[in-house]
Amino acid sequence: MNKKRSLVFIALLCSLTVTAQSKIANLRTENRVDPVGLDVVQPRFSWQLESSKRNVMQTAYEIRVIHNKARVWNSGKVLSDSSVHVTYKGAALESGKKYQWQVRVWDNAGKASVWSPPAVFQMALLQPSDWKAEWITPGYVEDSVFRPSPLMRKEFNITKKIARATAYITAHGMYEAAVNGNRVGDAHFTPGWTSYKKRLQYQTYDVTGLLKQGANALGVTLGSGWYRGHIGFAKQKNFYGRDIALLLQLQIEYTDGTKELVVSDGSWKSATGAITYSEIYNGETIDARKTRSGWMLAGYNDADWDPVKKTSFDKNNLLATYNEMITAHEVFKPVKILKTPAGETVLDFGQNLVGWVRVKVKGNAGDSVTLSHAEVLTKAGNFYTENLRAAKAQDTYVLKGGGEETFYPHFTWQGFRYVKLEGYPGAVTPENFEAVAFYSDMEPTGTFTTSNQLINQLQHNIQWGQKGNFLDVPTDCPQRDERLGWTGDAQAFFRTASFNMGVNNFFAKWLRDLEADQIDGRVPFVIPNILGNGANSAGWADVATIIPWQMYLAYGDRRTLATQYTSMKNYVESIRKTTNNDLWNTGFHFGDWLFYRPGDDNDGRSAVTDKYLIAQCFYAHSVQLLVNAATVLGHTADAASYAQLLKNIKAAFVKEYMTPSGRLVSGTQTAYVLALHFDMLPEDLRKQAAERLVENIKSYGNHLTTGFLGTPYLCHVLTRFGYTDVAYTLLLQETYPSWLYPVKMGATTIWERWDGIKPDGSFQTPSMNSYNHYAYGAIGDWMYRKMVGLDTEEDGVGYKHIKIKPHIGGDFKNASASLKTYYGTTKAGWEVTGDKIVMEVVVPANTRATIYLPVADAAGVNESGKPLSSVKEVKELGSEDGYLKIETGSGKYRFSLPGK
Repeated sequence: MNKKRSLVFIALLCSLTVTAQSKIANLRTENRVDPVGLDVVQPRFSWQLESSKRNVMQTAYEIRVIHNKARVWNSGKVLSDSSVHVTYKGAALESGKKYQWQVRVWDNAGKASVWSPPAVFQMALLQPSDWKAEWITPGYVEDSVFRPSPLMRKEFNITKKIARATAYITAHGMYEAAVNGNRVGDAHFTPGWTSYKKRLQYQTYDVTGLLKQGANALGVTLGSGWYRGHIGFAKQKNFYGRDIALLLQLQIEYTDGTKELVVSDGSWKSATGAITYSEIYNGETIDARKTRSGWMLAGYNDADWDPVKKTSFDKNNLLATYNEMITAHEVFKPVKILKTPAGETVLDFGQNLVGWVRVKVKGNAGDSVTLSHAEVLTKAGNFYTENLRAAKAQDTYVLKGGGEETFYPHFTWQGFRYVKLEGYPGAVTPENFEAVAFYSDMEPTGTFTTSNQLINQLQHNIQWGQKGNFLDVPTDCPQRDERLGWTGDAQAFFRTASFNMGVNNFFAKWLRDLEADQIDGRVPFVIPNILGNGANSAGWADVATIIPWQMYLAYGDRRTLATQYTSMKNYVESIRKTTNNDLWNTGFHFGDWLFYRPGDDNDGRSAVTDKYLIAQCFYAHSVQLLVNAATVLGHTADAASYAQLLKNIKAAFVKEYMTPSGRLVSGTQTAYVLALHFDMLPEDLRKQAAERLVENIKSYGNHLTTGFLGTPYLCHVLTRFGYTDVAYTLLLQETYPSWLYPVKMGATTIWERWDGIKPDGSFQTPSMNSYNHYAYGAIGDWMYRKMVGLDTEEDGVGYKHIKIKPHIGGDFKNASASLKTYYGTTKAGWEVTGDKIVMEVVVPANTRATIYLPVADAAGVNESGKPLSSVKEVKELGSEDGYLKIETGSGKYRFSLPGK
């Protein structure tokens, strides 16, 4: 729709009567509810309008911000329909202070809402000088082999009435903190993983309720974690340093207006305790006989503890936590207790998950229980860990005796469905074991369901692949000696990820680490970069441009786009430096990773795609996204310059990789998919290229052959060029290679390889065979945005202008999806019933939707039982590509259409 038509339509909406007052709900600051610990000096506010009426739009807003009953900022009445990412423009916010904000709005009926319920946010420490705490390390001589977890403690007295208390904590390594024996916060594996030397996050906690008048105690346990533990498949350790250290600052505000600080300094004491060994890959050993009972409480006798050592580690790299931290989520009981042919006792939790097992046990002092973790069993039914490579993935508990004991790890996690139990005293019963899933505490946002149960299981597997690999960084696999933030996997899956969960903050944080780790613009293979200088592999390094742009589309997040713009530009320029006549035909590239390789008993084909052809396609794509970003951000000179570069890149592609008739030098599915998706071919040669793609698919018996780079775009390209029926054929294919083959083989997550378990029950190459690896789950994006058709228009990103264009097929009786956007929940779905198609749509208040009804015209189309032409809230826009195109404002709609 052109701008003039949009204005006319908005005016039409404004002319409609809205009799009910809009309600304001779901206030967020920096995409979070009442965040504690922000160092964003101009935070952004978002809110939602709620109304049962149709065509409700915001026409103005007013925001007020208060601190201690004093007004800090009042926006005044602002004539705007913006209700997402509205920037604070008041007086400078101050370290540690807590602020309250409210908003009211005016709707298109001229009615003002009441003021919203108040939301709050608390600032973090905004300057390095705000830190009065000192870095401290254990005062004893560490065991350099097993490196038991240090314990650190400090007692202090409180004599006044407390108004508020805030703790700021970080560590070299990981930490768990307690106040008077009560755990601080619900996050695990803190402070999370960043490019530590440049960016070390600290967490901010409101601990007011944990303190008391009189004697108090702080207790902190440390673990090696990513900082100095084993990390990467090269068996390296101490990557960021050999030390393990704590930085803690507790600020207490009293009701009389005075303040007091309790900080990490030389007065603290240190010792070791029950955690005698802890490594991410290998697991944890807890010897309960070494437990120091009561050490986190005041009055504990720590006379035999060693004074800590003060150190002068940097504080200039400290920053407040921006993203959601890792927390505990679903809990699973064993669905089976197996005795394998090899005589092993194995617990089957029914779901491949990431986390740990909590065990209840009763036995004698010195009894040792070992839990080993695995994703699958062998064909014979025995426990299988060869695909874990060097990761031991074992937790061992040594009992202290004397009654029932409960054990669980602290600074490690495992990827598993099955647990082998050794040394357990007594009967093994399900009630004594529970598996706890851990992942970053992202809000679930998307739902998707169909009439096909295999596809529903595929969606389940996609979601659990995301959960298990989104632990502070987007990891490639959660079980073996890797668990790294591979860039290619992340870019391939981002759009699917942003539907299933609210990943805005998760990726905004990770992208900042990406920029921090760029090497002269080049992007390493993994972020944080612990693999060295490897950089700029096509389809991997392009994460620097792909995710910032897709975040802008999915969330309307202009600030992240602006923040990452320099990173995007530097990446593109780092490629340009290595090109020859605008061809990116140099350097190392992974290519179409893990594409289909048929066995030796075939016609000799293999789906090998020229790596430099792939590189040229992604080079063009990144330049296109840079042009897009420059246009949005107003960098007009850059937009024009890179638009010309893009023309040169595409011309070079045609000259190097395409024959005059349009045949590509690589005749693979991936080659044609990338060339078509990124518009590398002259427009008059695209139709025949799509035909060649379809011919290739059919020649493989209606199977895909794509790897990590071709798969995300395959069905999108087929739909774009009129082959949705082929896309459905691929989606519903049940034999290898296909999305449903693992489902039919019992998968509960997405596999790394199309045939992680072969049809004969044997396994793929153990050194590269994860059963929880989300990349191929990128098909979800097609299911949500094409099959159901729930999408956002680029003239109203972040679902301000919703696009609903379903593609019905595949013998599905129904398909539906819902998505929690920053404006509210939007829904779309279709159902085929007899000779009718029913479409249900929900459009949140303060948004509009363009809906494509799969009919030629309005004849026989009803909405909520009325002929479409009589529904005043619907505007017909004509026919397009076999659809009747209409536009609506907010509300619930039910369309009944004649079937085909």
